[in-house]
Amino acid sequence: MKTITFLGCGSWGGALGKLLSEKGLVVTMWHRSFDVVNHLLDTKTHYLIPELIFPANVDFTNDISSAIQSSKIIVLALPSQSIRDVITKNKSSFNKNHIIVNVSKGIEIDTLMTVSEVINDVLDGQHKSVVTLSGPSHAEEVINGHPTTLVAASNDVQSAEIIQNLFATEKLRTYLNRDIRGVELGGSMKNVIAIAAGICDGIGYGDNSKAALMTRGMMEITRLGEAMGARVKTFRGLSGYGDLIVTCLSKHSRNRQLGQLIGEGKTLEDITSDMSMIAEGIFTAKSVHQLQLKHNVEMPIHEAIYQVLFQKKDPKNSVAELMTRRLSEELN
Repeated sequence: MKTITFLGCGSWGGALGKLLSEKGLVVTMWHRSFDVVNHLLDTKTHYLIPELIFPANVDFTNDISSAIQSSKIIVLALPSQSIRDVITKNKSSFNKNHIIVNVSKGIEIDTLMTVSEVINDVLDGQHKSVVTLSGPSHAEEVINGHPTTLVAASNDVQSAEIIQNLFATEKLRTYLNRDIRGVELGGSMKNVIAIAAGICDGIGYGDNSKAALMTRGMMEITRLGEAMGARVKTFRGLSGYGDLIVTCLSKHSRNRQLGQLIGEGKTLEDITSDMSMIAEGIFTAKSVHQLQLKHNVEMPIHEAIYQVLFQKKDPKNSVAELMTRRLSEELN
């Protein structure tokens, strides 16, 4: 396991790739763009985060088949909605000895599968060594060496332990979690709540509003997660409240930033046309809308964000409707 392959070299993949290279591992990073790969080879500087400079033991390539076959551990650092296509086109390059590590956060639209479920669906359910690495983690802070914690979740405990140890450093502590579905759902749905938190910022609401939003938002996440077979305890952990807190409050959060611009009156179309990185919460809002209907789960905050994003509902009107809903018990 001296060679690790990353499929995708965005900010988070780049940060993790550098972290492993600093442990003495040889890292191969694949990117679909020839221009991006040439830039990385020439400068060793990340194309999105200039302060991210790669050491000599990180290589870059456009040859995805060679990249996959060169390592036993494949880290998927791709937008969640792209993962099915990438794996499908390169299915023959994967084998049962690979440990596939997902670091993306999203729920596939229409199939309503989490990323690990997409991977197993494409690989015909034959691949058991799928691990999701998730938690409260912004690339910028990992690059700067700030203490960070993650969870390695899998149905295959042995693979999860391998990844737990692989991504453990003096600055990064990794915990084990056996509830991969809960970890993936928490990491995905918190992006929708982060958009809502950003809308609060854009409108000009204060800390009271955001605290209520985050708490009730986690209640909704837990409600749907439990209906889908996840463990309630998972949502109290790093991939639940931990990830929710950092994504709703951080200046680095793309989803919070998107929500703030919407709260200030900008349209989704205008915002996304100017974004260099993807805000996964946009797609997750669609998936959660479908999931709450499928499982008949009440999720008023998530539904409000869906309506703001895709039905052009006024955010202030949505807040007013949320505040004047039928009064109920808190923990139901």
